[in-house]
Amino acid sequence: MKTIRWKINTGETDFLEAIEAAAAMLKEGKTVAFPTETVYGLGADATNPQAVDNIFRAKGRPQDNPLIAHVATIEQLKQLVTYIPPYAEKLIEAYSPGPITYVLKDNGTCAENVTAGLETVAVRIPDHPVALALLKKTGRPVAAPSANISGKPSPTTADHVWEDLQGKIAGLIDGGPTGVGVESTVIDCTGDVPIILRPGGITKEQLEEVAGTVVIDPGLTDQKEKPKSPGMKYRHYAPEIPLWLVEGGPSVLQKLIDKKRKAGLKVAVLASTMTCSQLEGDALYPLGEDLAEIAARLYEGLRTFKKGDYDLILCETFPEEGIGQAIMNRLRKAASNTLTAAD
Repeated sequence: MKTIRWKINTGETDFLEAIEAAAAMLKEGKTVAFPTETVYGLGADATNPQAVDNIFRAKGRPQDNPLIAHVATIEQLKQLVTYIPPYAEKLIEAYSPGPITYVLKDNGTCAENVTAGLETVAVRIPDHPVALALLKKTGRPVAAPSANISGKPSPTTADHVWEDLQGKIAGLIDGGPTGVGVESTVIDCTGDVPIILRPGGITKEQLEEVAGTVVIDPGLTDQKEKPKSPGMKYRHYAPEIPLWLVEGGPSVLQKLIDKKRKAGLKVAVLASTMTCSQLEGDALYPLGEDLAEIAARLYEGLRTFKKGDYDLILCETFPEEGIGQAIMNRLRKAASNTLTAAD
């Protein structure tokens, strides 16, 4: 399959032509990757089961892993569900468009392979001009998981998508790098209080400001649970080479770097800019000064070090406050080992 790539930062005409062509592809049942404020998504008509199947094939994604339906307006969101509780109405008003996904009772509009046979559907309104323009032009819900090979780090640039999916999808809208860098927060809105199924761009603290009580689902760590949303099952975000999380700060990291290098391993390091400044090593990748910057650069960092060039990635752990919860959720799913200072 030939993948068409549209670069849209060269003028309004290119933007409009790309949106028109990409929307036509989606209506024909083809797959198109496009930027959102979180990561690049791989889109297909959410009402067309054959089109949705194309997503699973391109990504190599397990069929029991549900997808998120993307829409352009609150009115379109309401057309996919049977009921929206009052607290969810408040959250939608406060944070949508934005990096938040609502799990609500499905009314059957979306294809069954979007919901993976569940009685719920995950829906969000992305906060990105390209995504919104494409959704409005398409005029129907678009199922769109991250536009990467299943299990690999999510794509935050068009080059990441091209590396993974060229020749497997019909189109790619190159809208430059994304902003938030980690996927949307997913909340279950089918009960009396909202339940976080996946931490993301909207933090627990922000949710509590609007909805009051907010619960974190134990299914985040229980792989035996049937998933209500993406991100609750299977290993995700893994780089090409083993990733070890290291607790204990710069001194512990440096000891491990030295030990592994003496053993003949080529060691790469992901850490905050401050921590990197205190380390000695051949391949230090500073993720940023604060948690927001670290989130935005996380997947780029995980994709930087390739098999053959390096044998091991060491990554420091980060405070689990605010978006730090999402960062550590992704790192734990990506890591093959976690070491403490005692280890």
